[in-house]
Amino acid sequence: MMTSETINGIGHMRVSGEMTMYTVIEARDLLQETLLLCKEIDIDLSEVTEIDSAGLQLLIQAKREGARAGMPVRLVSHSPAVQEIIDLYRLAPEFGDPMVMAAR
Repeated sequence: MMTSETINGIGHMRVSGEMTMYTVIEARDLLQETLLLCKEIDIDLSEVTEIDSAGLQLLIQAKREGARAGMPVRLVSHSPAVQEIIDLYRLAPEFGDPMVMAAR
């Protein structure tokens, strides 16, 4: 599940639970809406329990859409599941965000 709030033009999104092919469409729709409304976005991944290639593609799309619009999109507080898939595909340089693990 993904939630979003906007404070002073900055979108604060939080993903909790699964980020898989079964849940990514809802998250994609909210992300696209937030991209239109905000001047920058932070996506908190601390509560992601499972992520597959569909979830990973959504994160890549968010970063690319933000770059295309000249808008910073930051991935923050990576859960162990997110860290693992980013490491598996060696995508840390693609994202460019510090790989900070969520505090537990």
